[in-house]
Formats: sequence, C-alpha cells, structure tokens
Amino acid sequence: MPSNASVLQRIPQSAISVMNQVALESNAINLASGFPDFNPPPELLQAAQEAIQSGRHQYANPWGARSLRQAIAEKGSRWMGLPLDAETHVTVTIGGTEAVLVSLMSLCDPGDRVIIFSPYYETYTVNSYFCRAEPLFVALHPPDFTFDADELRRACQQGAKALVLCNPSNPCGKVFSPEELATIAALAHEYDLVVIADEVYEHLTYSPHYHTYIASLPGMFERTISCSSLSKTYAITGWRLGYAIAADPLSQGLRRIHDYTTLAAPTPLQLAAVTALRFPDAYYSDLQSLYAGKRGLFLNYLEQAGLDYTPPQGAYFVLVDISPFGYQDDYEFCRWMAHEIGVAGVPGSSFFNEPVNHLVRLNFAKRDETLHAAGERLLKLREYAG
Repeated sequence: MPSNASVLQRIPQSAISVMNQVALESNAINLASGFPDFNPPPELLQAAQEAIQSGRHQYANPWGARSLRQAIAEKGSRWMGLPLDAETHVTVTIGGTEAVLVSLMSLCDPGDRVIIFSPYYETYTVNSYFCRAEPLFVALHPPDFTFDADELRRACQQGAKALVLCNPSNPCGKVFSPEELATIAALAHEYDLVVIADEVYEHLTYSPHYHTYIASLPGMFERTISCSSLSKTYAITGWRLGYAIAADPLSQGLRRIHDYTTLAAPTPLQLAAVTALRFPDAYYSDLQSLYAGKRGLFLNYLEQAGLDYTPPQGAYFVLVDISPFGYQDDYEFCRWMAHEIGVAGVPGSSFFNEPVNHLVRLNFAKRDETLHAAGERLLKLREYAG
C-alpha cells in the first residue's frame, strides 16, 4: 500500500486548528485562533474594492508588486532605521508563515540545527521538520520568560545554523529587551548564526515595553531575515500578505524558494495594502492604545474569575494557569471549557518543548462586546476551581 513521507510522523495535528473545530462544534466564543473579529480600517477596504476593479488580476512580480515592495521598504526604513531597497531587500510572501518557512528552507540542509525558544509558535518546529532540520530548544523562564545566556550559548555550540526569534512572542507575549537582543546578536556573530526574526506583532507592545528590531543592531542586518505580516497590524489575517526583509545573499536564497512554492501573493490585495502601509504614525499609536484597552478589559475578567496569568508584554495572547481545576491533560480541559463554559482556548502544551500542561492560551484581539461576553462566561469557572 502507498505510504506517506516519514516526516509526517513528527508533525502533530495543529492544536489551534483542533480547537477552532471544537469552538465551532460547541458554539463557544473562539479565543483560540489569533484573528480579530472586527473589520480592517475603512480606507483599506475602499482600496481593496478599487484594486479589484482595476483590472490587475494576473500574477504580480514573484517578489511582490513593485508598489507594495516600495511601501514596505519605506515603512521599514522609517521604523527599523535601515536604508532598505525595495528591489533587493523585500520579498512579499503568503503571510508571515511562508516568510519563516522559505527562510528556513533556504538556509537549512538535512541534519542542520535550528535554535527555537520555548514556548514557541507551533509552525516553527514543523517548518524545521520540513527542512529535515533538528530543533534545539532554549527555555524562556517564567514569569518574565527570560532566557539563560549560558543555555543559549550551549545550544549555539551544538552547531546551530539558524535561530528563530519571535518578538513580541506568541504565545507568551514576551518582548525581548535591547539587552537580551544584544546577547543574541553577540552569539550570532560568534557562532555564525542567521537570525530569523518573526516580528508580526511589532506594533503591539504595552508600556513600558517596546519593540526593538534585531536587524537594526550593529552588524545584524547582514545576518537577519526579518519576517512580518500585514495580518495583525491591519486586521486582515485572511488576506495572507506577509514579507521578508533581508540583505543579499539571504534575500536571493529565500526568493528562489518562494518562487517555486507559491510564486506570488494575490495581486489586487497587494495593490490595496499599499494604502495601509502608508498610514501615518498616529495609526500605530492608536493601535497600541486600542489593544492596551482590550488587554486591560480582558485581564480584569481573569482576575475576577480568580485565574492566575502572566501579563503579556506584547502581542494579543495571554497564558492562563488552569492548575486549580485538577486536569492532568490540558487538551481535555480545553474541550471541557469549550463545551461547558462556552469559551475556546489553546492547550499550552502545544507551544512548549518542556512538559507543561497547566496553561491555556487565550486571544483578546476581539471587539469589546466579545470580550465582555467571554469574560462573563469565564467567571463561571469560579464554581469549578479546587
């Protein structure tokens, strides 16, 4: 009988996809998947309508429509403090997910090693397996999710080729400090590592924390692939528009893989996205204020429910401690919570290399009325705590 590739034995079913289905089946409020339930800015929607009517419906340049690459380069130059060139440094991808994947595929040979901080977004390990590379996990230690520099050095000494850095971090909301980034950069230079920086939540940080682009540190632009996405910043997760910024030869390498995997992102949506990338800086400060309000609203409900959690420094997820409920299996708890409480989350064990099964990830990128409804349901958990 035909058989699948052996690598599939290492690839679990996505916990997020599983919980999306559980949320649907149980009619629960879905705080599992990382998407907003509100519309993008109206100017962006208008731009999309105009782009669809423009007659531009065929393939764009594989590296991205020129106008979009130029807009990404302009915005990136301003925020990162780097002189970016749209023609050589910017590649438009199918979401930030593809940007990370093609980066790893362009760097890694079978047997190469990739450093991944734990907890991690679930695709990082799977993408490594696609390349037949081996993850090397370095723990982020709660409550602040800091890493041990000596532990990171030991991982580098094992012959790592690349390091994946999610900053701000999904799922824990960690924002790496300039000092931590300087430590990573120094080790990258010492051990000749390439840093793949997943920065899709770059504009979502909460005071006093702020985002620093590791590519902006001295000597790091040449050994960093900066991956980002329009999904989170502009509430367009379904448009699947991301990008990678890198200097040659890293840029040329990932472009070659991208050309053969997806070729090009949707042309009309690329044209429309230029409008968003040219929003004034006030848009981003307003965005931070919006999400800071949602964060405060939701964390207040968690406190009323008597739930312990780690306050996120960035992104729009929070890890909640479910120890009081006595479950040994966080998947079982999440299914129970969806059916009995009416709120869906993601089992924390799916994000950790360590044996962690007492955490659940919840997403607060929702309308206030959704957060109020979810919060009221979560208050019912007080009846079940041991």
